[in-house]
Amino acid sequence: MLDFPTWRKVWYWGLALLAVAAALPSIMSLANVSWPRSLPSPMVNLGLDLAGGSHILLEADPEQVKAQRIENMEESVRASLKRAEPGIAIGDISSKGGTLSFMLKDPSQVDAAREEVLPLTYGAGLTGQRDWNIQVVDGSRFILTPTREGLEQAVTLAMDSAIEVVRKRIDSLGTREPTIIRQGDERIVVQVPGLEDPQALKELIGKTAKLEFKLVDVAASPSDIAEGVVPPGSEIVPYADPANYGGVPALAVKRLGGIKGDQLTDAKQSFDQQNNEPVVSITFDQQGGAKFAKLTTENVNRPFAIILDGQVLSAPNINEPILGGSAQISGNFTVDTANQLAISLRSGALPVDLTVIEERTVGPDLGADSIRKGVLAMMIGSVAVVVLMIVTYGRFGVYSTLALVLNVLMILGIMAVLNTTLTLPGIAGLVLTIGAAVDANVLINERMREERKKGRRVIAAVENGYREASRAIYDANITNFIAGVLLFLFGSGPVRGFAVVLIIGLFTSVFTAVTMTRMWVAGWLRKARPTDLNV
Repeated sequence: MLDFPTWRKVWYWGLALLAVAAALPSIMSLANVSWPRSLPSPMVNLGLDLAGGSHILLEADPEQVKAQRIENMEESVRASLKRAEPGIAIGDISSKGGTLSFMLKDPSQVDAAREEVLPLTYGAGLTGQRDWNIQVVDGSRFILTPTREGLEQAVTLAMDSAIEVVRKRIDSLGTREPTIIRQGDERIVVQVPGLEDPQALKELIGKTAKLEFKLVDVAASPSDIAEGVVPPGSEIVPYADPANYGGVPALAVKRLGGIKGDQLTDAKQSFDQQNNEPVVSITFDQQGGAKFAKLTTENVNRPFAIILDGQVLSAPNINEPILGGSAQISGNFTVDTANQLAISLRSGALPVDLTVIEERTVGPDLGADSIRKGVLAMMIGSVAVVVLMIVTYGRFGVYSTLALVLNVLMILGIMAVLNTTLTLPGIAGLVLTIGAAVDANVLINERMREERKKGRRVIAAVENGYREASRAIYDANITNFIAGVLLFLFGSGPVRGFAVVLIIGLFTSVFTAVTMTRMWVAGWLRKARPTDLNV
């Protein structure tokens, strides 16, 4: 058990020194010493409570989710009944009162219509309920009502999707380790450490980026639009910048039949080749490109509106079919606003509008003070532990101290390599690790004392001490590891920061306190060949 061949020593020292080397850039950064740019520089990211940054609370409106579901169902019902063989003719569809209703022109097709509409509804999770109730009244009128279970499921899916979209947008800013968690049913907490421009963050994640291409209703007169009157099947959409269109405030577009921007594969800021103005170039996927080609082919010489978040950016004329699956969006952009829109479109549209209801900015001064106090607490705790171990165990206390220092450096190095974030609770976990890391050495040293009292020889006492104590050490660390994993899986934000340090510290403390000290003790025994142990 005390036999350490050369290759094993090299392997253990290599692991330890690599982890220590990875910790050096972070240590030098805390000490305000520059690290050479030519060398790799893994860094421990500081959390919001240490580096400062922005905290934003977003809230969604479930009623908007409900309205979107009704609109999507209307389009699905029209398409499904139109594809039926034979076709099923219906009158105008009404979506008033939170329900969707339509009347069949031929009452004898009620059963056929039900067969077409029923597959458009689904089970609402494990509730045993469907997401829509279908009723037939007066022999020919269908009424589709969204169920409470279906709405709850839709809100959950919308919020989950919104979290992923927000995460993609924040990642595009180049920030590291943002905290994005759901709070309750309709809120999202966003914390971005080190972000110096919270206003840009609000504008980026608050933009829904819902892009639509809809045909302009040329039959609607400007006077009717001004009075809010449009032909059936159309809707009024305001211009984003009415001054560019002769002061006309809004435009009438066809409500259904357009193309949504959820089938984009790329969006990037570029420049118009004719006037060199900033624009956003978009590219559709294969299915979206086919729809866009069909729309432009069937409507040559007709205008279509490019609508972003419920506002018309532009309404160009379709001069010829656009078959390449790509297009340009113009709208008096600057380079920054065009780039911001491109980021929003690339990351996808938010499935529901998010409103900022709370905003806090954490200054870096508070974080610096937390770091100073955390380092002070760690130094006081370390000195106390070192003095106690050396006074109590002598040479073996020195080995424990070296293992403790190596343990802290390895934790920082591994966190830097894994690109994890250190939070204030993480510092608390680091301080706790310092106190707990020597537990293994205490168990080992006390066990060696007992073995010597039993009359065992020096080498046998050392071997038995490490062997017997290791069982208790592994059992204790396994239970702590399980607790750390549960904290990481079910915790959020600062709790996860604590769990990360705890889990890493468990592995490094076992490695340094058991493996490394055993190697050092074995080397000393072979060299000094002592006749007794002063433990």
